[in-house]
Amino acid sequence: MIKVFSAQNFIEVAFWRNYLEHHGISCEIRNEFLGSAAGEVPPIECWPELWLQDERDKLLAEKHLASNPLGERSLTTWACLFCGEESEGQFSHCWNCEKEKPVDN
Repeated sequence: MIKVFSAQNFIEVAFWRNYLEHHGISCEIRNEFLGSAAGEVPPIECWPELWLQDERDKLLAEKHLASNPLGERSLTTWACLFCGEESEGQFSHCWNCEKEKPVDN
């Protein structure tokens, strides 16, 4: 077994487990319930981890993990057309003037 992914958010790890299994790669989640140990153990050590059943699947799994399966655009910063302030890509409205992000950004 080999670890290929870890994230603070369990939902993200579960998404990748389901995605990889859909593509024929057997894997399992570890540390699913270890969050309660945070403080006693460094927090990053408590994050859920995704482990492959077969090490031979590592390259294919890494290829899938590097992909963008949901077809989402890159979350680059964007400048508001109204006030000129920059906002991070995940936001749909300007943090400063609350105008909507332009469609072409």
